[in-house]
Amino acid sequence: MSQETHFKEDGKLKTAFYELELKSLQIELVKLQEWIKAKGLRVVVLFEGRDAAGKGGVIKRITERLNPRICRVMALGTPTEKEKSQWYFQRYVSALPAGGEMVLFDRSWYNRAGVEKVMGFCTNDEYWDFLRSCPNFERMLIRSGIILIKYWFSVSEEEQEKRFQARLLDPTKRWKLSAMDLESRAKWVDYSKAKDEMFNYTDTKICPWYVVNADDKKKARLNTIKHLLSLIPYEDLTPPPLELPPRVHSTGYVRPPMQEQTIIPDFYGKK
Repeated sequence: MSQETHFKEDGKLKTAFYELELKSLQIELVKLQEWIKAKGLRVVVLFEGRDAAGKGGVIKRITERLNPRICRVMALGTPTEKEKSQWYFQRYVSALPAGGEMVLFDRSWYNRAGVEKVMGFCTNDEYWDFLRSCPNFERMLIRSGIILIKYWFSVSEEEQEKRFQARLLDPTKRWKLSAMDLESRAKWVDYSKAKDEMFNYTDTKICPWYVVNADDKKKARLNTIKHLLSLIPYEDLTPPPLELPPRVHSTGYVRPPMQEQTIIPDFYGKK
């Protein structure tokens, strides 16, 4: 099939192709999951980027078919007073994976180089100490055997504004808009400067940033998953299909009547 048939007239992927490709990639993610479990790998994937860049959507598609006991998402909230007094990386270290686990960070220790810097939530000394310490921290993680992967989702100012407006109109997405998001709209240049400075210090050979063009959500999801799969060599450990044994039917046991249980109403039953 010609590749041109995968696209609409506006250049975006056709839904049918996107869904078929996503399903195929999710099957590969399940294979990767089983490999991580079998080999006791420790995998950390960071998802960073501007507000409304599509990080959450990619994370959702990655985890959709995976075992939450093996692949878990960490989205840490505002640090407590106790956590503020700790070594900056401490609360992130406690969320790192054990053997056979993959952890996806929906924002990470890079909060200090982004929102904390731009919004004034950290001191200038804390900010520069982070930029100097972060590469050493990541080298330490990698030397310990952790596979560390960093993604930056890049979205244009026009596309971000379009997504903000869409969230205002959608009751199921309105919760995604916070006061911080609204304030960030006026600080586009400040966030750009912070991102460039962060890359200058932390885009290292041992742990580079992988930039995702995220203006097209569907392409960004497929590209990220396919790229992630390419970074961790794995083999297919899918077991052969199981044969279900015949059911054993009880003889003599009488179950309590259903009327004695509290059954929820059938709201969608035929009237």
